[in-house]
Amino acid sequence: MSWSKRAAGASLLLIAFLLGAAFAEPEEDTIALWPEIEPYETGRLRVSDLHQLYYELCGNSEGVPVFVLHGGPGGAVSPYMRRFFDPEKFMIVLHDQRGCGKSRPLGELEANNTQELVGDIERIRTHLGLGPIMLFGGSWGTTLGLAYAETYPENVCGMLLLGVFAATENEIDYYYAGGVRAFFPEAYDELIAALPDPERRPLADYLAELIETGDSTTQRRIAKAWTVYEVKIASLLPSVEYLAQMESPSPDLAEEIYTLGLLENHYMAHGCFLEEGQLWRDLQRIRSIPIIMVNGRYDAICPPVTAYRLHHELPKSALVIVEGAGHWMGDPPMEQALLKAAREMARWNCGAGYRR
Repeated sequence: MSWSKRAAGASLLLIAFLLGAAFAEPEEDTIALWPEIEPYETGRLRVSDLHQLYYELCGNSEGVPVFVLHGGPGGAVSPYMRRFFDPEKFMIVLHDQRGCGKSRPLGELEANNTQELVGDIERIRTHLGLGPIMLFGGSWGTTLGLAYAETYPENVCGMLLLGVFAATENEIDYYYAGGVRAFFPEAYDELIAALPDPERRPLADYLAELIETGDSTTQRRIAKAWTVYEVKIASLLPSVEYLAQMESPSPDLAEEIYTLGLLENHYMAHGCFLEEGQLWRDLQRIRSIPIIMVNGRYDAICPPVTAYRLHHELPKSALVIVEGAGHWMGDPPMEQALLKAAREMARWNCGAGYRR
């Protein structure tokens, strides 16, 4: 469930930031992204004998800490993600998850599962000497954010979740078994046609097998077919420019495509390393945490029904349904909704003292 910026135009209808879901009139004034900034600190944190995580700190070193959780699994953080929070108010903490981006070793599957990724967030928080933190996650990042909050509720003082994914069998089956095909039949059929055996199922298991154990040419070809499929279904108006770049990708882009296909299908084939319904089962642990959920009305990857249900289960949550938007955070209506939500979070009390 990747999470990145691919722009597409549309109108915006926000649900008011209340502890309910009351519709508001469309915003007339555009909220600008915060200015581009550079990290004031970068590093790699060794979290096991094998894995080192790349992290970067931006904004105010004494500000409210907000951890940015990228999508995928298999995505990476980007400079764009730094620009949703006021750099004078927040310490913006970004990291590439195991096997992703600038973390090492790239594409490593050993000791790479949800429990370890949850532990890594806690390791980074402890390494930085922080108290309670806020979480900002999109798509797979919402899954990871919920898993972390349910494990360490005392360490989370607020969450902003984009495109909620609870990693249930129904959600994974919808994505792989043809639910998406109802809206994107040509993209789905193109993916299936790229497979050596188009009839093999379960599809997530088969894709993972091909990308993990096939010859090098097959691995790259299938990972590319998967990523093209994702790009085509993620936005109302997919980026023609980005799809063109994927036809003859640069070495860096080729590695991004392969890593996404490898890790995403590996996780989905294993049910995201969660017990069925685990995130729903443990919701009582986060009932006191304020949460804003933002979901595109036409999100084909993470349909809004999951966020809608979650909102009704959590009394301190607010739900924003963004009209004219799909899955990408870079869709202009989605970007505006996230910027407004981040400004709302700046008003929250994150507890006394952010440093231990």
